[in-house]
Amino acid sequence: MTHSSHPLTCCFVITSMPVGGAEVLLVNLMRRMDPRRVRPEVICLKEAGPLGEEIAEEFPVHSELIGGKYDVAVVPRIAKLLKKRSADVVITVGAGDKMFWGRLAAKLAGVPVIASALHSTGWPDGVGKLNRLLTPITDAFIGVAESHGEFLREFEKFPASKVNVIRNGVDCDRFCPDADARASVIDELGLPENAQIIGLVAALRHEKNHSMLVKAAAKLREQHPELHTLIVGEGPERETIEPLRRELDLIDRVHLLGNRSDTPRLLAAMDVFTLCSLNEASPVSILEALACGTPVVATDVGSIKETVLPERTGLLVDSEDVDGFANAISRLLSEPETRQTMGQTGRQLVTETGSLTSMVDGYENLMHRIYNRKRHPQKNVGLSKQQSRMPMATVAGKRSAV
Repeated sequence: MTHSSHPLTCCFVITSMPVGGAEVLLVNLMRRMDPRRVRPEVICLKEAGPLGEEIAEEFPVHSELIGGKYDVAVVPRIAKLLKKRSADVVITVGAGDKMFWGRLAAKLAGVPVIASALHSTGWPDGVGKLNRLLTPITDAFIGVAESHGEFLREFEKFPASKVNVIRNGVDCDRFCPDADARASVIDELGLPENAQIIGLVAALRHEKNHSMLVKAAAKLREQHPELHTLIVGEGPERETIEPLRRELDLIDRVHLLGNRSDTPRLLAAMDVFTLCSLNEASPVSILEALACGTPVVATDVGSIKETVLPERTGLLVDSEDVDGFANAISRLLSEPETRQTMGQTGRQLVTETGSLTSMVDGYENLMHRIYNRKRHPQKNVGLSKQQSRMPMATVAGKRSAV
């Protein structure tokens, strides 16, 4: 494990902190970081948002730094803040403006380590031409799954040496099977005791394609008359989902629960978790559902196939295939033993490959490795010469430890 001589101050640059997958992931990451190794802070270009306000007592949260899309003065503003905070590391979260302004400001401020963590493949996280211009000043691009790393190298054309894969991780102690969850959720929502429950946890944004789930619920109504669908999250697409729910006469069957703090209980109460996104990388919500022992039906986009293993942890369908989506959900609702087996396999997969601890270690080690390499180049040159005289197995072992 690589250490520097002092804890590194790491500033994560993000647009805002609403309740969404990337934002929740960031909060979990920061809370688990070892303060002896990393001292995390958040820089929100716009408002802090609900999650930013929630963690403000735990970490420094800086917000309201940009006045508009073309506010170039944001660069010296962020740079001044980074110098004041003595930032050792800047990691931009997601593509778009924050990826550009954050890295440019970090370079201006002389921050030793500059990295970009990306969470989606394709729109809206495609990397535009302006962002590509800053590739030379970027020390690392972070993908969230093996196939996502390949996407960053092959499609986005980032230098292979700068692409690092750190798998998303969840707290498997918090997200776990709960035998009492189903009864408590049924009681809270006033559902019939024999209700079948499916659901989705995601910010209500266009790319999450919630309408596909609502349409599938309508198709499933006749075959599964006691089916209830839980939609957890908030966002602009509520304006689309609400009228569609009324149009399909699903007001009492599709429950819009908004943002919730009891996601583990809701996931554990579901018979099937669903995700119908138009694009994804490695969605945290799927890892959370599997950790709760709930099988998944999802669209085959991004790196989802690395966690939703067909016939093992769930089922995959083509993007926007409403009929295929409904049929896959129906199959699992009709096969309780299959659901149980898939749920058990899913939890085992997440505990082995998608734990929060392994994600935190990945970020901490990456920061320290790059920082030490750039701050102490002579020391690293000496180490490389020493390693060149070691047996190959020993060198490989040392590499795997960082």
